[in-house]
Parts: sequence; C-alpha cells; structure tokens
Amino acid sequence: METESILSALAQIYPSARLLTHPAQLTPYESDALTAYHVRPLGVVLPESQEEVIETVRLCDRFQVPFVARGSGTSLSGGSLPIEGGLVIALNRLNKILRLDPKERIAVVEPGVINLEVSKAAAPFGLYYAPDPSSQPICTIGGNLAFNAGGAHCLKYGMTSNHVLGIKAVLPDGEVVQLGGESLEGLGLDLVGLFVGSEGLFGIALEATLRLMPKPEMYRTVMASYGSLHEAGDAVSQVVASGLLPGALEIMDKLAIQAAEAAVHPHYPEGAEAVLIVELEGDRDQVELEFKLVTDVIRASGATNVHVAQGEADRLLIWKGRKSAFSAVGRLTPDYLVQDGVVPRSQLGAALAEIQRLGAQYSLRVANVFHAGDGNLHPLILFDGREERALQRAEQLAGEILMMCIRLGGSITGEHGVGVEKRAYLPQMFNEVDMGTMKQLHRAIDPHELSNRGKMFLN
Repeated sequence: METESILSALAQIYPSARLLTHPAQLTPYESDALTAYHVRPLGVVLPESQEEVIETVRLCDRFQVPFVARGSGTSLSGGSLPIEGGLVIALNRLNKILRLDPKERIAVVEPGVINLEVSKAAAPFGLYYAPDPSSQPICTIGGNLAFNAGGAHCLKYGMTSNHVLGIKAVLPDGEVVQLGGESLEGLGLDLVGLFVGSEGLFGIALEATLRLMPKPEMYRTVMASYGSLHEAGDAVSQVVASGLLPGALEIMDKLAIQAAEAAVHPHYPEGAEAVLIVELEGDRDQVELEFKLVTDVIRASGATNVHVAQGEADRLLIWKGRKSAFSAVGRLTPDYLVQDGVVPRSQLGAALAEIQRLGAQYSLRVANVFHAGDGNLHPLILFDGREERALQRAEQLAGEILMMCIRLGGSITGEHGVGVEKRAYLPQMFNEVDMGTMKQLHRAIDPHELSNRGKMFLN
C-alpha cells in the first residue's frame, strides 16, 4: 500500500521520535486555531534541517501524498488544517536566524523562527522587524509568509509582503528555487510577492530574507474612550483626514475591553463603549508636532476620556491589553469565531452598525477588535457550542459579515487568509475569469495539488 510505502520511506529519514503516527501523537496536530475543524493526518514529521524538508517533499511527490507545512498552528482560517490521508511537516525545529546584517538591515531566517525573536535579535543594533500580528510572541515567520500577516502597525509599515526581500523554497515537486534576493529593487516578475500570501499552495519556504527597520527614536501613545463604537469609528476618519499617518490606529469595543481587563488588567477606562488607540512613532521633533495635532483632533472628536501613555511600561500595558484581546474573549464565552474582513475607512461606521444589527438578529454577542486605520475588522462571534446549532448560527453570522464587506467595497480577508473557512466566499469577491486565472496559476506550479490541498479554492 502507498500509505505503508511512504511511512517506510520516511522511517529511513526520521527516527521514531520525529515520525509521529500513533493517534495520541497526532491529536495535537488535528486542528489549528480554528478549532471548529479537525482532521487526523496520516502522520507528522519533525524535520531538523532544510535537507530533511526537501527529501520529505520529494517523497510526497513520488508517492502522490498531499502535505501541509505547519508552524505554531495559529492560523485562524484553518490554513494549517491537516489533509485527510496526508502528511504534516512541522517546521518548528527549523528555528535558526542564519544571518543578521545590521549594515544591510536584513535578517535571513528559517521558517520556524518566532516573529518576535527577529526583533529581539535585531534590537542591539537599533533595528526591528515591523510586522507585528497579535500572535507575535508565538507565530512563525513561515506562517506569516503564507498568510501575508499584518498587525497593529501595518497602517504605516505595510504587511509581510512589504518586508520580505527573498525566499528560498521547495516547490511541490521537490525543486528548490530562490526567489528575489537581498535588494529592495527587484528585477523581473515579483515572484516573492506571488509566494507571500499563497497560503502554502506553492510549496514550503525554507529561508526568508527579511527587511529590518531602524527603531523609532520616540513613541507617543494615546488612548481615547468613546460613548459609542460609531463615534470611535468616526474619530479614525478625522485623524486620517488631518493628514497624519500614525504607526497604529486600533479600536476595541466594550466586550473586548471587558475581556482584556479580566485577562491582563491594562486599566482601560471604566464604562467606555469603545477605546481608540493611536500610536505615533519616528523622530522626536516630528512626533512631538504630530502629538499636539492628534490630541487636538481626538479631543474635538467627542472623546469622553483621553489618556497619554506615561513611559514605556504604560505604553506596553496598553498594547498588552490590545494584543491579548483574541485569547481573552475566551473568558466571556465557551466558544467563539474570529472573523477577518476589510471595508474602506469611509464605511467603518456603516459596517460597525451593521455588525451590531446582525448580532441582534442572530441573538449572538459580537466583540469588535480591529485595525481601524486600514478598515481591517476582527469581529469575534461569541457562542456556546453545547447549544443546538449554535456553531451553525455563528458561521451564518460570520458569512453575513463577509458579504457585507464585499458589498461595501472591501475584502473577505485582511490578514487571516481564506484557508478552509472562507472558500465559499472567494467566488463572491472575484469573477469567473479571475478565479480561473488563479486556479490555472496554481495548477501550473502544483498540478497534483499536493501542497496544502483543499485550501483557498473549493473543489
């Protein structure tokens, strides 16, 4: 049997401790952060070198066994969900920072390196890695590449794709390729841009050359509270209309505030229906000028309370509350779905009002946490999976939110990807020609659909 054949072949590469096939060993890999979906894989391998990854992919091609690469499993769209009858290639042990060049401001890293570890390694040279998803302390660079991760500061600095210069990858047939290089000025086709955000459909990244940024000389962080979510959304438009480009513009609603307070005690204003976090960063003189302007705009926007972070510890506590919000919501409900859609900034107020209306219609609470600066919504739909059809109602509500995003001129995903969760909505966003082109490109690189089969596209 092919199953026995590939496991026997893998046993020639991996010792038994790094080739997992027993049910108890496979259970932790059956799901990623989208825990509503579970699939038991054929097996899991734990490579410790790039050569082992390449050999494994070549075996999968030889035996026509599908595979999925996995890092920390923080995908919220089922992007690293195993494939039935397939192999999981867990990359956490490929966690070396291979080179850090402060003069050229680059870091060459393996896919299992934790996002935050790049900034820690660069800190002695006054540098850091800008993309900062909320899962920054645990998510891996390989996963960030697969889903083009963003974070709170993507408004000013862009997504992962803006900070990846080169990629060494193994394609689904086992060929090893080098895409891009070390220069900001790429030549020819943007193959790095094609690979980043492809959700693992084009193979596995073995190395990434990352662009590092100089650490800002100064930060100014302002937290304002509002009597309504709509007012907080309007304040975002007013900040942007003033000509400012903050490092971050984030909003949390009352439920998200309650969850964060219960989890990490960031001392957010009591009784606030929403808080807006605005962070300015850069040269001291520039930040001080912008700080005066932004505080004037916020005070004029109807804020009920304005708090300016007093020192680095205070600033980090504000951000700890924001970045803990997703996990902290678990204190309010047995189960929840995290949705991820985008609307134009001008439509934020309308989108938030519609989400509140839909929550009431479905009798489900919705906590809102989002990157307000670029209209990236993260509604968290609270439900109790022990109740009959509760998950189905939550998924229906999530689908309505995605359709709303499309109607308002936005997108079904900002940074979490399509995965398995949003496959049915991709054709609602793209026409048949666009969908056909994407599928044709996919088949050209992976004709047998071995790499992360079943993700992004419906069969």
